[in-house]
Amino acid sequence: CASINRIYGFYDECKRRFSIKLWKTFTDVFNCLPAAAIVDDKVFCVHGGLSPELTSVDQIARIVRPTDIPDTGMLCDLIWSDPEKDINGWAENDRGVSFTFGEDVVKQFLRKHDFDLVVRAHQVVEDGYEFF
Repeated sequence: CASINRIYGFYDECKRRFSIKLWKTFTDVFNCLPAAAIVDDKVFCVHGGLSPELTSVDQIARIVRPTDIPDTGMLCDLIWSDPEKDINGWAENDRGVSFTFGEDVVKQFLRKHDFDLVVRAHQVVEDGYEFF
């Protein structure tokens, strides 16, 4: 997460407006946050998206935190994967990290885990929210 925050400007903004120490503190906090949450047994909340390695939500509870976000694997995907309207299944992500996933992947995930909705926060969209 620290390396991505450096690339996308968060480090520079903290350094310019406050201090590098503040950026390090944010990084420590990010590394402690839960990877996902389930609300009322029906809503799966995650920063990024889904993972082809995620077969059971129990796997998420076994993620030891604090930890750095790895370059690959389930935790990386939960943080950095993105939905893509024009694909089925999984594909490489143009960001150079994790995957993109199609609406079919979301529907399978919802059905398998008896969820109603996946809520994610990773991308900015024009109206502030967007549905598949």
